Amino acid sequence: MTAERRLHPQVEAYRRERHASGARPLHELSVAEARAAEQSELEPAAPEPVARVFERVVPGPGGETPVRIYVPAVDRPPPVLVYFFGGGWVLGSLAAIDPVCRRLANATPCAVVSVAYRRAPENPFPAGLEDCYAATRWVGEHGVELGLDPDRLAVGGASAGGNLAAAVALLARERKGPELALQLLVYPPLDHRADTPSMHEALDPLLFGREDLAWCWFHYLAEPEDGDSPLASPLRAQDLRGLPAALVITAELDPLRDQGELYAVRLTEAGVPTELVHFEGAVHGFFSKADRFDAAAEAQALAASALRRAFGPLP
Repeated sequence: MTAERRLHPQVEAYRRERHASGARPLHELSVAEARAAEQSELEPAAPEPVARVFERVVPGPGGETPVRIYVPAVDRPPPVLVYFFGGGWVLGSLAAIDPVCRRLANATPCAVVSVAYRRAPENPFPAGLEDCYAATRWVGEHGVELGLDPDRLAVGGASAGGNLAAAVALLARERKGPELALQLLVYPPLDHRADTPSMHEALDPLLFGREDLAWCWFHYLAEPEDGDSPLASPLRAQDLRGLPAALVITAELDPLRDQGELYAVRLTEAGVPTELVHFEGAVHGFFSKADRFDAAAEAQALAASALRRAFGPLP
């Protein structure tokens, strides 16, 4: 059975839409073209109400980093998820992941801090990662000033955002803080040299494929050798002991599927409490499209449940 025939019917409808729209594969686009295409595809919709949404800038190694903070209606300082957008380290924005942040904030409930880290290729690895770590550390040190509970802190993201969340967890262990309750890793790229079976499965060119992933890595890394660092390729970390608990979400028809599942196995073997959930018939990028895919709404609810368990009861 071909990958196309195994698509969930909702994903198949999405695939047909993309063909009808004249969309081009990511790897055929320049950075400017890809960013323009992403902007044009942002679907206007009434945002899910959140009690309070505001923006700040936090200090980082490259200057000030903008963040957007979502605070749900709770009567005590809420725990915090620091969330990093995806987009192959090249695309992505606070606007693109606004719906996800709103849903997670309300469903958990927790505060969500969305980080506008520096993107490649203008700022290659490790610039964006250092912004993400600095923002996470800042929340840990200053969250009380914003009415948050920084003692219950998690990191997460989808795709490149999942890569950054995994790398921030490694940095937090290496740099002795902040302490993290959970790493939420949604179909993350975890090894720039990965050559697993899922990397070779044939997919429709307008669904995220191996060549598109190579395009992302090419722009993220100043030199290919930089990808050998565990902070770029967390699967290359020799020791995963002592990392925070993890929820790893993978999609069946995704070249990154095996990387996420291998990382979940390695985390478990290292004694890290890890939950792996695999969505059949789903493709890369599904998590952020809860308005289109039932699987996305299910995955987001799953993420909220994992966050609740990791944060524990209100003190």
